[in-house]
Amino acid sequence: MKKPELLVTPTSVADIEPLIKAGADAFIIGEQRYALRLPGEFTREDVKEVIQIAHAANKKVYVSMNAIFHNEKVDELEEYIAFLKEAGVDRIVWGDPAVLMAVRTAAPDMPLHWNTETTVTNWYTANYWGRRGSVRAVVAREINMDAIIEMKEHAEVEIEVQVHGMTCMFQSKRTLLGNYFEYQGKSLEVENRAQQRNMFLHDKERENKYPIYEDENGTHIMSPNDICMIDELQELVEAGIDSFKIDGILKTPEYIIEITKLYRQAIDLCAEDVDRYDEIKSELFEKVEAIQPKNRALDTGFFFKETVY
Repeated sequence: MKKPELLVTPTSVADIEPLIKAGADAFIIGEQRYALRLPGEFTREDVKEVIQIAHAANKKVYVSMNAIFHNEKVDELEEYIAFLKEAGVDRIVWGDPAVLMAVRTAAPDMPLHWNTETTVTNWYTANYWGRRGSVRAVVAREINMDAIIEMKEHAEVEIEVQVHGMTCMFQSKRTLLGNYFEYQGKSLEVENRAQQRNMFLHDKERENKYPIYEDENGTHIMSPNDICMIDELQELVEAGIDSFKIDGILKTPEYIIEITKLYRQAIDLCAEDVDRYDEIKSELFEKVEAIQPKNRALDTGFFFKETVY
């Protein structure tokens, strides 16, 4: 049975070698000027270093450019894409068609992953963008298991699914918290995303805490729970899903490495010895629970329920 790619989002260059040893097949990196919600900031020199380390181990590197672009950044895209091509990046992740148009000029042979975070909800649209240059569609987090499997059955492109980590519930291009503090006469410095682990929106009625951070792309409010599908991978593997993503946003490098090790074990067993996977999948889930932050419950997201807003 085909094994899906294990795709991980590192926090820094220092994470790459430990994550390779942990079993990662590919990495998503980038910088907040062009990408949304990455666990770490990667400069151009960082990008070149990550590519060198990963390619030496036959691993892949994808650079995210899935931000929503306004006019003032459009002229930068071709130059950045040309740099990525020269650096040897394997693929570019995009959401705004401005990136697609810039790739056609600067790197027409560059494989693309279509990722708008929310609108990859049907196979027909996935194929539409596939016929225009994308080789993969990143499924929206609000799609249930049956819809994902149906999408894979009809897709002409690879299908990527997030199997672990938090998800974004709200994004505004405005720095809402910064604007509020400024209105109050206070100065709020917007730090790098990876450093912001202590801002929350409290929902006392439901006893939920929603992580918040701000960056160059605005304000992001994240889910109160983390997706964890480590004991529910069989249907996805049997359906032939091409890539399983672990999203490490607002997590420590140590956590991401340990989670990668556990999913590597789960994927290998599910593809090679499904009976053994069935025997130990509860144990794997318990190991995830043991290292899970106390304020972050685990659930299966929308995989087994209809989208509810």
